Amino acid sequence: MSTAILTGSQVPGSSLEGDLRALGFDVRVASTPADTAALLAAAPADERVALVDAGFVGHQHALRLGLTDPRFRASAVPGAVAVLPEALPALGRAVRRATGAEGGDTVVRVDTLADRVAAALEADGTEVHRPELGTLVATVPGDPQARNEARQAVGAVDEEAVRLRTAVKSRDGFFTTHFISPYSRYIARWCARRGLTPNQVTTASLITALIAAGCAATGERWGFVAAGVLLIFSFVLDCTDGQLARYSLQYSTMGAWLDATFDRAKEYAYYAGLALGAARGGDDVWALALGAMILQICRHVVDFSFNEANHDATANTSPTAALSDKLDSVGWTVWLRRMIVLPIGERWALIAILTAVATPRITFVVLLIGCAFAALYTTAGRVLRSLTRKAQRTDRAARALADLADNGALASYVAKVRANSGGRTMPYAPLILALIGAGALIANVWTGNATAIIVGAVFYVVLSGLALSAPLTGPLDWMVPPVFRAAEYGAVLVLAAHADVNGALPAAFGLVAAVAYHHYDTVYRIRGGTGAPPTWLVRAIGGQEGRTLVVAVAAALLSAQDFSVALTVLAVAVALVVLVESIRFWVIAARQGAPAVHDEGEPA
Repeated sequence: MSTAILTGSQVPGSSLEGDLRALGFDVRVASTPADTAALLAAAPADERVALVDAGFVGHQHALRLGLTDPRFRASAVPGAVAVLPEALPALGRAVRRATGAEGGDTVVRVDTLADRVAAALEADGTEVHRPELGTLVATVPGDPQARNEARQAVGAVDEEAVRLRTAVKSRDGFFTTHFISPYSRYIARWCARRGLTPNQVTTASLITALIAAGCAATGERWGFVAAGVLLIFSFVLDCTDGQLARYSLQYSTMGAWLDATFDRAKEYAYYAGLALGAARGGDDVWALALGAMILQICRHVVDFSFNEANHDATANTSPTAALSDKLDSVGWTVWLRRMIVLPIGERWALIAILTAVATPRITFVVLLIGCAFAALYTTAGRVLRSLTRKAQRTDRAARALADLADNGALASYVAKVRANSGGRTMPYAPLILALIGAGALIANVWTGNATAIIVGAVFYVVLSGLALSAPLTGPLDWMVPPVFRAAEYGAVLVLAAHADVNGALPAAFGLVAAVAYHHYDTVYRIRGGTGAPPTWLVRAIGGQEGRTLVVAVAAALLSAQDFSVALTVLAVAVALVVLVESIRFWVIAARQGAPAVHDEGEPA
């Protein structure tokens, strides 16, 4: 329950109090500024508190947007303002200032107190979120005629239609926009009216996808058809959970983490199901499945790194960005450009259809070709933007890129030695060093020669450290983390393929999945404002260069069968450590009231 304080004279026939109660507020009435201050002082310290002018006229959803969004410490619409518990002291100061108790304007206009308090909050340094209302009405009329006009304006707008429309992402993929959202928004409303939460829908989507993977693992045609249908249904639920969160403003730190994590788990579990199904039919496609997962992870890391590098960059004067904005104004190019990058909606539809009508091998080959083209397209565009823009990247961006690089103790030691030696860093040096190290690693492990494998891994460790011996503030330094991901995962794939024994590639798939979870978790922590995982965790699982060295040495010194066992053991160990720590972290963060977030994530 939250507390809403109605300020000013009550208006006969007003539905305001009922609207506030419907939104979960315990309504209290204050007819004078002194009453407002007294009620505010008596409000529970662990609840959201809102001030609403008793003369407010508007839509209930306007109040919902302005008073109940958990992502913001303070938010307001005309005639109403609300704060979370941590901002209650600031609200108290703002009320005193707005009523003249701290030297403010001594002419008190109680009917506009909420607006005055919102302005005082901002003047005091508290950021006040003011949602875009569009056609929704929120106002405090000054006379009977204005009140009648406001009520007529409220009646002229279909509030529910607005709420349903805004529950859908403003920027979505073609498949989702035209084939999913037209009905999934109504499923979201159905869920909201029955008290279901976005997290419950997210979990249902995961369970459905896992069942789909199980059907694909049967290797039978009926299983493949059922898997394709269930995968689409899982995606419908995946869209529904976000729409439910927007429809009812049920945002949370835990919800954002679950949504992002489960999306990856669903897709990669489905890849494994397809590979198992193919194996039942006598076709080994584990290498293709692992390759598809690696390619998709690297695409995501490109997205994450580029966005973090430019999160707070200034002076974006890139002509490439200007051209992109210009193309967005031409209708048909918008949909074409959104489709060719194979976002999750188009990608899952492609996988589902091919699963039902073709073989797992064909599904993976087409997926690899499509994702490779999409990766080249998006990466080339971002490279051009980075080279042509004039922007100063911040220390925050450099720190985020270093965290995404995931270097462990070995590379960190090399970086420290290099930094202490002094000397200037050449332009583009971090990316060049990372590319040389990755290229040498893959070339050496490809030979299959034990000595070459170990030498390549050691060389990679050294260059990984040198790449991060200076802050990643260069125009293309955001590419360093994706290069590291491609090197580590690619080396595991090549070494497992060379082992050529049953179980090696599935074990490699499990290892890459476990490590990828850690890398995704790092991204979601940074995006949620909670910082990267602790150093001890990165060191405990070796860092990206440490794991690469361990896998390389194991491949060089062990028999093929023992190497397969080593991969399995390493996969289980990494999975246990990162999962336990990650779950512990997110549960505690949610219990301690970490700020609610809503990450729109990959375009659907």
